[in-house]
Amino acid sequence: MRMKNIIILCVALIMGGLAAFLARNWLLSHSRSSSAATGTIVVAAKPLGYGAAVTADNIAEIAWAARTLPEGAFVTKEELLGDGRRVVLTPLASNEPVLRSKITGPGQRASLSSFLQEGNRAVTVRVDDVRGVAGFILPGDFVDVVLIKTDDERVRRENYSEILLQRVKVLAIDQLSSERQEQPTIAKAVTLEVAPEQAQKILLATNVGKLSLILRQPEEKSLALSRRITEKDLRTSKISDEPPPVSPESPLPQVAEPVRRADAAATVAIVRGLKREEYKVMRDGYWAGSGFWPEALTQATTPSSLPSSSLSNPLAGTVRRVGKAD
Repeated sequence: MRMKNIIILCVALIMGGLAAFLARNWLLSHSRSSSAATGTIVVAAKPLGYGAAVTADNIAEIAWAARTLPEGAFVTKEELLGDGRRVVLTPLASNEPVLRSKITGPGQRASLSSFLQEGNRAVTVRVDDVRGVAGFILPGDFVDVVLIKTDDERVRRENYSEILLQRVKVLAIDQLSSERQEQPTIAKAVTLEVAPEQAQKILLATNVGKLSLILRQPEEKSLALSRRITEKDLRTSKISDEPPPVSPESPLPQVAEPVRRADAAATVAIVRGLKREEYKVMRDGYWAGSGFWPEALTQATTPSSLPSSSLSNPLAGTVRRVGKAD
């Protein structure tokens, strides 16, 4: 029994030693590979602000254990300074890698043109405390450009707004182009980085209306669908611009046309002794000189409506002399 325990203990010691040997070899192999992949990278030896010249005194080379370097990084000082003098465009913190996008090209000065990507242009938009988002727009932000204009082509003048450009990068605020600026500033002008055609749109829009800026998230790269907003969209309730329907006018009362009567005039014969005279007379209700006899008056002067005295004497109140008959 004792011999069996000794054998088990020896086997355990052998297996433990073998496991330790294998683990040591694995660690040594990985440490050699990591040390073989270690390189150098150029960083800022101290904080460098915008416009500072890059020299051998304010940069340093440090070990870089990763197999890949950041895009635009420099491995040695000679690679960075060998082609000519460079100037800082974006402020660098201490021990921050110096990248090509944060410094000028060899021999270039720190100007706004150094910030422009190839093929882009810089254009300035005049703003105020409201149209410039109260000064919270800083260099490096992204904005949307909105045009506010009055439509004069319609009969009724109407204001409208529409998004002219989306996700435009801000290069500078007034004369400040540092992306490390943290305090909001009420600006009078904002410089944007746009394509040549977009620059033409902005310059034309400044002459036909007013431009305002809308701040957006830097990570939001998708362009939202937009439409023109008019004064109709500001109303809380729908009010039709069409004129109210005109109620049909009540028809005018129809006036019966005068009825021409052929017997409007009558011939009256008067005999005085042996002399007989005839006269042309007009009946009552006949419009003198018009030749018409109103229907209403015709009904009013029917024999049934006349007194008996008028019927017995045709000249009594019903006949007027107008002339002697031929």
